[in-house]
Amino acid sequence: MSKSSQRGFTLIELVVVIVILGILAAFAVPRFARMDRQARIASVRALEGTMRSGAALARAQWLAEGLNAATTNMEGGVVTMTNGYPAGTAAGIGNTFAPGTVVANTPGRFTANVVSPTVIQYRLNGAPDPTTCFVQYTTAAGANAAPVIATATQAQLNAGC
Repeated sequence: MSKSSQRGFTLIELVVVIVILGILAAFAVPRFARMDRQARIASVRALEGTMRSGAALARAQWLAEGLNAATTNMEGGVVTMTNGYPAGTAAGIGNTFAPGTVVANTPGRFTANVVSPTVIQYRLNGAPDPTTCFVQYTTAAGANAAPVIATATQAQLNAGC
């Protein structure tokens, strides 16, 4: 008598594996769906930190150059200064960002939105509601005042970011 050996899976084993994968997917998919909003909020918070650092570095460079220049050079880029800090324009604070940070209509990047001559807002591309997913920079009001850097409120970020 010859003994035959079986190879492969039985139908029951395949059904059990499919059921287990279905259960895992039922729990994992909603968790990953919530993570995209958290990633967008983290991007906005990161740009806020970038703005604060860029403004501080530009001010330090401006101070080192002698306190009276209308512009300062950072990494080969010219930053327009107002009251000792970058101006609230693309030529001001916008020139302190790394290349590729502000690219209109590119998901995951920001689009500049001029609110007034002294206020610029950077909105996250790809957000469900970009008007509630932003960082705003307001030019320093006076010689001894710092610029105002603010994000959307936490409620706005949770609702539309």
